[in-house]
Amino acid sequence: MILGLSIFLMILSVLLILLVLLHKGRGGGLSDLFGGGVTTSLGASSVVERNLDRMTIITGVVWFACAVFLGVFITRGF
Repeated sequence: MILGLSIFLMILSVLLILLVLLHKGRGGGLSDLFGGGVTTSLGASSVVERNLDRMTIITGVVWFACAVFLGVFITRGF
């Protein structure tokens, strides 16, 4: 159980890092590397940003819950 939760937490950590880096920053950042620099003023880009925000928040909440459960399992000796 602890090993599976640890592996899941590592995968979530990498996913969360990638999702945060894909956000459009003030200076562009990594999102410009994948074509984020060529944006238009159409409504589609705001929908993509909103969905990226939701995915990042959900991944962060799941990551936090996984870290708490892993800590509880380690201290209780499961």
